[in-house]
Amino acid sequence: MSTKVVYEGWMVRYGRRKLGRSFIHMRYFVLESRLLAYYKRKPQDNQLKLVVYGEKKEVPIKTLLIDGNCRVEDRGLKTHHGHMVYVLSVYNKKEKYIRITMAAFNIQEALIWKEKIEYVIDQHQGSQVANGNKYISFEYKSGMDNGRTASSSDHESQFSAQEDEDDAHPNLSRRTTIGPPESIFDWTRELDSDLSNQSNNNQAFSRKHWRLLQCQNGLRIFEELLEVDYLPRSCSRAMKAVGVVEATCEEIFELVMSMDGTRFEWDCSFQYGSLVEEVDGHTAVLYHRLQLDWFPMFVWPRDLCYVRYWRRNDDGSYVVLFRSREHENCGPQPGYVRAHIESGGFNISPLKPRNGRPRTQVQHLMQIDLKGWGVGYAPSFQQHCLLQVLNSVAGLREWFSQTDERNAPPRIPVMVNMSSASVSSRKGQKLHDSSINSANRNSVMMDDYSDEDEEFQIAEAEQEAYQNGLENDMKKTAVEEEPADQMDLSCFSGNLRHDDHDKARDCWKVSDGSNFRVRSKHFCYDKTKIPAGKHLMDLVAVDWFKDTKRMDHVARRQGCAAQVASEKGLFSIIFNLQVPGSTHYSMVFYFVTKELVPGSLLQRFVDGDDEFRTSRLKLIPSVPKGSWIVRQSVGSTPCLLGKAVDCNYIRGPKYLEIDVDIGSSTVANGVLGLVIGVITTLVVDMAFLVQANTTDELPERLIGAVRVSHIDLKSAIVPKLEPDPS
Repeated sequence: MSTKVVYEGWMVRYGRRKLGRSFIHMRYFVLESRLLAYYKRKPQDNQLKLVVYGEKKEVPIKTLLIDGNCRVEDRGLKTHHGHMVYVLSVYNKKEKYIRITMAAFNIQEALIWKEKIEYVIDQHQGSQVANGNKYISFEYKSGMDNGRTASSSDHESQFSAQEDEDDAHPNLSRRTTIGPPESIFDWTRELDSDLSNQSNNNQAFSRKHWRLLQCQNGLRIFEELLEVDYLPRSCSRAMKAVGVVEATCEEIFELVMSMDGTRFEWDCSFQYGSLVEEVDGHTAVLYHRLQLDWFPMFVWPRDLCYVRYWRRNDDGSYVVLFRSREHENCGPQPGYVRAHIESGGFNISPLKPRNGRPRTQVQHLMQIDLKGWGVGYAPSFQQHCLLQVLNSVAGLREWFSQTDERNAPPRIPVMVNMSSASVSSRKGQKLHDSSINSANRNSVMMDDYSDEDEEFQIAEAEQEAYQNGLENDMKKTAVEEEPADQMDLSCFSGNLRHDDHDKARDCWKVSDGSNFRVRSKHFCYDKTKIPAGKHLMDLVAVDWFKDTKRMDHVARRQGCAAQVASEKGLFSIIFNLQVPGSTHYSMVFYFVTKELVPGSLLQRFVDGDDEFRTSRLKLIPSVPKGSWIVRQSVGSTPCLLGKAVDCNYIRGPKYLEIDVDIGSSTVANGVLGLVIGVITTLVVDMAFLVQANTTDELPERLIGAVRVSHIDLKSAIVPKLEPDPS
């Protein structure tokens, strides 16, 4: 059987051995239309050798069959002996122990491989059903299957499954949590809203007020106008520098992430930096010494210990967030005053090229408390040091304009023997254990699975209908928005309180559909989106459960809203968001309608197979009020839930329950960890809908939307579930 090579090249084989130590090997990866494999040598270099009994050819070390169940997971950035590599994990969703982990020294190459593999996966979506077989045979066989004596390559293949799986060794000292739980302001989201001038974006965000303080070194320096009363006097107002750099986002991002000797060439405030702890691929704890020139004979130097979190957005922009954090291995250092970053980071966004040269807007924000006894009485010291830090944007611009050395892999030294006997960090401030993960990265929960890049095939007849049917479409939309007969919702109840007041706590309310933008009737032609409007179903109750194990099929619980609706002849769709951890939580939303319209997209979703449901179920998340890092991580981009996490569909006589296992994805699990850490300070909006892909399915309509406010973990109860019938 002949297969077509889609992409190939040298990549890094990254993994961890049984002792927890990482390793990297250069391997040649080949992606074909049905298979991903890697070799010790490039296959073309090993020409076929004729032997007495036939031919001998290069055999792959490991192979992975590509089908519709495969996924490409972004594992972020890993450090090996100072070298930073960007890791991808390719696995089969139904058998996760079958996986290949690969990495690249630059993020551009990693993104290319991710795109190519996802393209091949998309080609096989639904192929299992069409062919009637779960697996399809292929010609590659391991060396052991060919009857050869096991070589070093074969030995690597035997243990690659364990080395590829990051979670195979839960007892390792390496932490698996992500990000800080502290509340910090979402300045990047507000900047996106202000600078793009999109006041009618997916969600409504509170906008901070900034004023131009000065122009310096070709940068615009802004100062925050809003006063805050919870910060110490020694902490400065937030300030940001905005400038344009002629380089790609990836090049700037890699330079910002490095802490080797190159940083001295563009960051005048940098003296020394090292890695304290690699939490996961998107989060790390760093130590940083500042080089400040404000009366160095009298003012002690400052250092920092902070959490750095980064993510890549769907539009190609990068966000790098900073927040100070105490760490047991990075106590106060002799001769240094430990400063505190209240909020900070970089927002790196692509601009349209000019004269064939790439252009990127770089925004650098910092709000820092330099500590020390006299800082509160010397505001000029605060401002001078802050401007020195923000001037790094000008340093980036000049560095790229005067050098061509852009391909060197970024490095970051590892901290050695930095723990001090005078460590004063509190035990309660240590990073959370693996039961509470934070994120990733994405991103909205699943920015990598956004629907924004999907292509649509439009027939010529549909183009004509688009030109001639505008008036009829407007009339149809008006009819759909007419109020229907209201149901009596007083008979439904859940253990989470319903409260429509904006400042209520530990409660839920129905979120206005106009807060969410969905595909319009003409999305296939002009990609326009419109406010969602009226919901298809009514949200009647919300339950907030906890237990020692995961809670599946909660609709079987006697007396729940789904059972009450069934007794009244109503149909329910239940979304059970399962939150993993040492204590398992479930937030359950009950949406009810009188009947499903035959032939509608919602009816086809309810009565369709799991493959169809997985390919269409969409979530639009938002955090209108909450900490900066959480709002930046969650975002507001629509995502296809089934492509990001495992969804289990339970079809009852008068209901459909969807159990969403958030713990099945490290990306979603990471975002969830951020949310759980500060959940009492958050207001979260969620809208559920079925994605429309053709003109007859458009415009999209929300199944329903909910807003949960300032949820208290202690308010969750242990449910009494009926045993499953044997």
